[in-house]
Amino acid sequence: MLEKTNVKVLDKVVVRFSGDSGDGMQLAGNIFTNVSAGLGNQVCTFPDYPAEIRAPQGSLSGVSGFQVSVGNGVHTPGDSCDVLVAMNAAALKQNHRFLKPGGVIIVDIDSFRESDLRKALYATDKPFEELGIKAQIVEVPVTTMTRAALAESGLDNKSVLKCRNIFALGLICWLFDRPLESAVHHLRKKFGKKPAVFEANATVLRAGFNYGSNIHASVSTYRVETADPRPGTYTDINGNTATAWGLIMASEKCGRPLFLGSYPITPATDILHELAKRKDLGVKAVQMEDEIAGVCSAIGASFAGNLAVTSTSGPGLALKSEGIGLAVIAELPLVVIDVQRGGPSTGLPTKTEQTDLLQALYGRNGESPVPIVAPASPTDCFDMAFEACRIAVEHMTPVILLSDAFIGNGSSAWRIPDDGDYPAIRTPYVPEEKRRDWTPYLRSGNGARYWAIPGTEGLTHRLGGLEKNPATGAISTDPANHETMVRLRQEKVERIADDIPPLEVKGDHRADTLLIGWGGTFGHLMSATDELCADHCRVALAHFRYIRPLPANTAEVLRRYRRVVVAELNTGMFADYLQAKFPDINFRRINKIQGQPFSVGEIKEQLIKFMD
Repeated sequence: MLEKTNVKVLDKVVVRFSGDSGDGMQLAGNIFTNVSAGLGNQVCTFPDYPAEIRAPQGSLSGVSGFQVSVGNGVHTPGDSCDVLVAMNAAALKQNHRFLKPGGVIIVDIDSFRESDLRKALYATDKPFEELGIKAQIVEVPVTTMTRAALAESGLDNKSVLKCRNIFALGLICWLFDRPLESAVHHLRKKFGKKPAVFEANATVLRAGFNYGSNIHASVSTYRVETADPRPGTYTDINGNTATAWGLIMASEKCGRPLFLGSYPITPATDILHELAKRKDLGVKAVQMEDEIAGVCSAIGASFAGNLAVTSTSGPGLALKSEGIGLAVIAELPLVVIDVQRGGPSTGLPTKTEQTDLLQALYGRNGESPVPIVAPASPTDCFDMAFEACRIAVEHMTPVILLSDAFIGNGSSAWRIPDDGDYPAIRTPYVPEEKRRDWTPYLRSGNGARYWAIPGTEGLTHRLGGLEKNPATGAISTDPANHETMVRLRQEKVERIADDIPPLEVKGDHRADTLLIGWGGTFGHLMSATDELCADHCRVALAHFRYIRPLPANTAEVLRRYRRVVVAELNTGMFADYLQAKFPDINFRRINKIQGQPFSVGEIKEQLIKFMD
């Protein structure tokens, strides 16, 4: 039996849970993440699961993973893990490459029988040697111990086996000195309505913890240092939930009820699920029959005076394009959320990409300028959902929020904000003094038309998809009038640049190389920048959360640098966009289109090549 010989003190540590899609790896990983966040650790997660509903048990295509980094200075889930939990032979084969040299592998040795090895396509009966694994291998009879712990529970064998993941979680909690009370609390939240299931999982959790404690299951245990966080209440939150909560905050701050008209689509559906729970906050969440109905219902709700939202992924954004054009010409506030995934068509529905940018910028007929914002992390989804709503309402325009599967499904530790942390949203109601001469396209000082809520005395009006005369609100086919309205709508969007923060630059202020990114790649690019600067490579980072319009100081920032490199998870869409706006700058490119996020290592490697 292995004996503990030392405790490793780390600034951060990475754990990867892996097993069959039905083994509960996402649940175990989420609980470990929540427990760590509650201790004040920074966390960043990467759920990685197949698109199949359920591949054959024990097969390579059915492996599901969940990777989490906890500690200080955490920006990514980590390129590789310190500890790998492999619940069967297929999980080991698919995930051993993610383990750091000298790391720890914990395997359920009960799932390494001859039949398991055959299903996972091993050529020999010695899987560790066959894979060339050089690590601390901890063979734990997880299935046997789970059955023993629940021998008196009265549960059937299938229900007992569903608790194996929680035994592994208990062992990991011991390894990293996580408090069981917090894990039990999260189990109660999950299974509180099923007392027998909760008790079984709580029993197995303690059994896994005690197993590690009693036999000293690893050569090393780990202590993760915790920085003093800003005082407040913290929770682990994923990007889709943060998006939903940001919309709710915006509804409170603009004084208009929140309406979501949506249709389920991976990986955006959780936004609909979360808002459907919030009737207590006055949220109206409606699952429509298709994507077109989703956006049209939201447009109707916006006309009626709601803060209106529709959520989707890339295929749905294509279907909503005509509706978005209607919101553009009607000048109605509307937030369109696109949680990007691998495409085209059905593509890679559970994987991440940034390949909807050009569709968001240009995917409508006619001159249809739409502001675009992009959150940088799971917690930033809250802020940018709020910002999307603020821009939509204050500037009376549809806004596209470009999230992605990596940050939508991933999670981070988040401090629940105070009410005063976010400003009131200035809803542009028709001023009392203008009601006598008001028409639907009378504009305020920022170029936005006023919002006349139906039912308000004296503000009866019509909007629609046909061009209007701004003086009367009547339909107009006059050529000069059409050009005037097109330019007014364009100018309104361009003026938003005066209403958003300037572009910030991080990293070495003496650098002559600027790394550029946008949206959910921030964590990897920031980590690469930090590591290169620590190695005395002078690199700066400018990360864009506002895509259209660009921050007002963008040109000034870009022209400071001799070398500008754009990294994105597509073939170069943002680089092309910037190149069109700044033709005098040579934008070099780092691109990846594999349905996976960047690794910090590959960013550093490619960036150094440009610097040589």
